[in-house]
Amino acid sequence: MEESKKALEGKEKDILFSRTIKAGQRIYYVDVKQNRKEEMYLSITESKKVLSGSQESPQVNYEKHKIFIYQEDFQKFRDSLQEAMKYIEGMQEKPETSFDMGEDEIKIDLEF
Repeated sequence: MEESKKALEGKEKDILFSRTIKAGQRIYYVDVKQNRKEEMYLSITESKKVLSGSQESPQVNYEKHKIFIYQEDFQKFRDSLQEAMKYIEGMQEKPETSFDMGEDEIKIDLEF
């Protein structure tokens, strides 16, 4: 029991900065960590609650996925993420369609 407590303390100690993002069924953790060489890196974790078993006795588990981004890749990662976000925002803009009805013009906002 004592060993696991020490291991946990060691893991918490290397987190320099942390943010939690609750998004529906998922929780994202964005952590800045430091390795033994005192180099910082980014750790992004997705945690999703998964129910299994029967309705009478459901079992709750958490499915976790992690990615690590190291300092030498920060700029490339940031640039790619910004490009992807701009692309998504551009694709989700509401297109405006107008129909020419002579003197009267009707504008329709299309929402998808």
